[in-house]
Amino acid sequence: MSDAADRICVGAIAGAFGVQGEVRLKSFCAEPAAIADYGPLYTEDGSRSFKLRLTRPLAGGLGARLSGVATKEEADALKGVHLYADKSRLPKLPDDEFYYADLVGLTVQDTGGAVLGRVQSVHNHGAGDFLEITGPGLKQALLLPFTRANVPTVDLAAGILVADPPEEQA
Repeated sequence: MSDAADRICVGAIAGAFGVQGEVRLKSFCAEPAAIADYGPLYTEDGSRSFKLRLTRPLAGGLGARLSGVATKEEADALKGVHLYADKSRLPKLPDDEFYYADLVGLTVQDTGGAVLGRVQSVHNHGAGDFLEITGPGLKQALLLPFTRANVPTVDLAAGILVADPPEEQA
């Protein structure tokens, strides 16, 4: 069994759908229905796992059956629970693409090798990905657009990300 560090959040339960224990599922996968291919799925703390079977498309999500969930009340109790898949079950990404979880915690250096801080989180509000970088030398968190111009190098093996932030942000 793998631990939580080897899992990626692939979806969330939005609540019950109907009265037979079916759930409304939000998929965070590029191809929403692919979430069914990555099971079993786990709760964030790993205390529960589910086999998932998609049942139908719904407005804003998917209908699904989870193993061990048979009633509307059991489905309602799972509302807001995020579902995680073992990273080994997910597709391998091209060299220039990364899972958010792989970027969080990387040491951020400028192009001269000076440490700026660490990637605290990754945000995407529809206009592209932004890295939130925090560190002792920064007065406030730096939000850096995750573009090739701003982040020319990501070395996951070394745990380093090279950033070239615009002058007004540095």
